[in-house]
Amino acid sequence: MRNISTVSALLLAGLLALLSWPPLVSAQRPGMEVPLITPGPGWKTCVRCENDAHALDARDKANVDTHPFDPHDISGVWGDMVGSEKGPTSGSIVLDLKTLPPLTPYGKQLDDATKSAVGVKGGQHQDKDPMVICDPLGFPRQFAYNYGMEFIQLPGRTLQFFEWGHMWRTIWTDGRKLPPSPPVQRFEGYAVGHWEGDTFVVESSGYDDRSWLSEQGGLYGLRHTSDMRVEERYKRINYGKLQGAVTITDPKVFTKPWTTDGMALLVPNAELGEYMCVTSENLDFNDEQTKPALGLK
Repeated sequence: MRNISTVSALLLAGLLALLSWPPLVSAQRPGMEVPLITPGPGWKTCVRCENDAHALDARDKANVDTHPFDPHDISGVWGDMVGSEKGPTSGSIVLDLKTLPPLTPYGKQLDDATKSAVGVKGGQHQDKDPMVICDPLGFPRQFAYNYGMEFIQLPGRTLQFFEWGHMWRTIWTDGRKLPPSPPVQRFEGYAVGHWEGDTFVVESSGYDDRSWLSEQGGLYGLRHTSDMRVEERYKRINYGKLQGAVTITDPKVFTKPWTTDGMALLVPNAELGEYMCVTSENLDFNDEQTKPALGLK
């Protein structure tokens, strides 16, 4: 089990990595001289454990741009759903705030209720953020912290795994429809999928409204209601690239649908690790980091 200092270091390292892309001086970035750490022979490193040099080397060895592929096979470990603004294995699809539609009056009320007196870029010390007490991130916020995701296709269902929180979604492809009034709301929602040509379309609803969609500047968060519906569209344009789009529709919060587009890159020489929000460790983190930032003892 990781101790809290390790978790803090990983969070800080991830934040600094995102803030430093693209690099001002390429020589400052670690490269192939850094050894990959694995559990042993036959095991692979985790997506977030690779630096850019190792990730690019693995993609080159796998010939990802010329390798034969089945457009109806989206299985594999994927990272970087943002594009050129971040490194090739950042492994996130941060919702595009530039395309954020205007909020409804009720949406503004929800927004105001999340405002915090203390926050930092990245949201580590947002005292109202449900992740501070280890609540599940929910979907689609799950993307922003996933450190990579994995699709596994099975008869009648497609599984989507996320490293952050050790969470997964079951996307049913057996012909069932979304439940009109599910008896229990879920952090990961209810999801069904189908193919439209070479595009895998996922529709989901029934989301628990305790989760946030995103945090903005570390000071407040974007909320949703249980009426939210999400549509995802994935298209494998070659062996190493998966085009994706996420559209959020919640008429109680947003005045129109909100779409974020991105590109996922295959990560050939990596597998998902384990990154959980462990309550005992999180309490230590709050004592050492969050409470001092809030001026609390």
